[in-house]
Amino acid sequence: MFIGEYEHSVDEKGRVLIPTKFRTKLGEKFIVTKGLETCLYIYTMDEWQKFEEKLRALPFSSKDARNFTRFFLAGAEECEIDKQGRVVLPGNLRAYAKLEKAITSIGVSNRIEIWGTDMWSKYNEDESFDASELAEKMASLGI
Repeated sequence: MFIGEYEHSVDEKGRVLIPTKFRTKLGEKFIVTKGLETCLYIYTMDEWQKFEEKLRALPFSSKDARNFTRFFLAGAEECEIDKQGRVVLPGNLRAYAKLEKAITSIGVSNRIEIWGTDMWSKYNEDESFDASELAEKMASLGI
């Protein structure tokens, strides 16, 4: 399980340091793809396989299902961590998530999310986000 919040930066070659606590759980290879809310998602190979199976199970006849599948799969990249604990994030994914210099990595259970620190701050300061209201909605889902 991935938990925690860490701040780092993107270097001039598009490399990002993966926090040590995350590295030990990621494995040698992992998948980086576009995430929702303008961030990137990082999945272990096992978690990616589970997610991909769910995508394959979606009805091909549904335009929304096809679009959802394209969103996650088209930009997905298999990546590895170098000897210094960094990963090179592809340019198209850095552009999508607006990763310029300062980044924030967060653990979200079965995945890691990479946010531009400015975007992460805006997300956390969003006045329309009400944790109590969200908790009530989640209660209807059994949480």
